[in-house]
Amino acid sequence: MSISVGDTLPEGQFVVLGAEGPAVVTTAEIVGDGKTVIFGLPGAYTGTCTTAHVPSFIRVMDQLAEKGVKTIACVAVNDPFVMGAWGESTGATAAGIKMLGDADASFTKALGMEFSAPPVGLYDRSKRFTMVVEGGKVTHLNVEDNPGVCEISAGETLLGQL
Repeated sequence: MSISVGDTLPEGQFVVLGAEGPAVVTTAEIVGDGKTVIFGLPGAYTGTCTTAHVPSFIRVMDQLAEKGVKTIACVAVNDPFVMGAWGESTGATAAGIKMLGDADASFTKALGMEFSAPPVGLYDRSKRFTMVVEGGKVTHLNVEDNPGVCEISAGETLLGQL
């Protein structure tokens, strides 16, 4: 069963690349007590993720902050080293987006957002989605039907909904 608007965000742990190497952060630490945007995508360095999804959030970061968003986090089923390098190469890290590695896909599976596409080597990856979390509850959720498309999950779409 997939997460829905009104549901409580499940507990989860991510591995991030910090100044001293890999470190574990929890959903509670990411979400805190403010308005948080979490966007999930199939994988670092993949086409649509790199050329459309991440850039869409970089473009609207300031406007989302004006709407009260305190944190923007990107989740992918990748290790922290890949997420760290990808965050640097896309400019996401410099823009302030938290790059969260869900290496074992446990958070993605807890959301009910996993999919596999064996012909292209993707197993237990994240569907492309965007959500807003406030007070631990999901207030907005946009899930793409096709992982190669970034329309309803784009930063601009979410901005228009807030």
